[in-house]
Amino acid sequence: MEIQVFHDTICPWCRIGKANLYKALEEWGQPVTIRWRAFQLDPTTPKEGLPFREHMTKKFAGRADLSQLFGQVVQAGKGAGVHFDFDRVEYSPNTLLSHQIIALLPDDQATPYVEAVNRAYFEEGRDIGRLDVLLALATECGADAEALRAQVERGEGIGQVEEDLAFGRQVGITGVPFFVLAGKYALTGAQPAGAFLQAFGQAAKG
Repeated sequence: MEIQVFHDTICPWCRIGKANLYKALEEWGQPVTIRWRAFQLDPTTPKEGLPFREHMTKKFAGRADLSQLFGQVVQAGKGAGVHFDFDRVEYSPNTLLSHQIIALLPDDQATPYVEAVNRAYFEEGRDIGRLDVLLALATECGADAEALRAQVERGEGIGQVEEDLAFGRQVGITGVPFFVLAGKYALTGAQPAGAFLQAFGQAAKG
């Protein structure tokens, strides 16, 4: 079974949903292929990024208290077994570059790479809008950083990212995480592991 995961690398709920997906897959015990597909929460973010707190304050414009929002994410993360330290996050990066690299990596490196990028951003406060940071993380996942840099500079992988973004717009995906199972069953949001297991069963029958 193929599971397509539409996500953004700065989306905390994507990280939580991903962790719950992994828990469900461990219990499911059957082979699956995970295909990471790009989505950008804010494609208008400049290449150099924006100051995180200032950007978030403007984004919510008094509609929500940031400390309360971050607290909800932290608590949900604990339930899923992942840590968030928003005090360390300094930038809201443009995520296009991170998606480009994910598109270039083979499956056995892409999945650990997504987790490495999430951890670097949400736990260590690293600027994942910078190519050198992203390449260092890719090296940790077994990639050849210099070969990958050359691919990025040639623009490879961008076509796949643009295809993902266009597909998301075409089918009306307005928020992530968004999961497509076996090409026909969809789940949206940071679902609990039980919801994934139920969906796996439906997909297997279908």
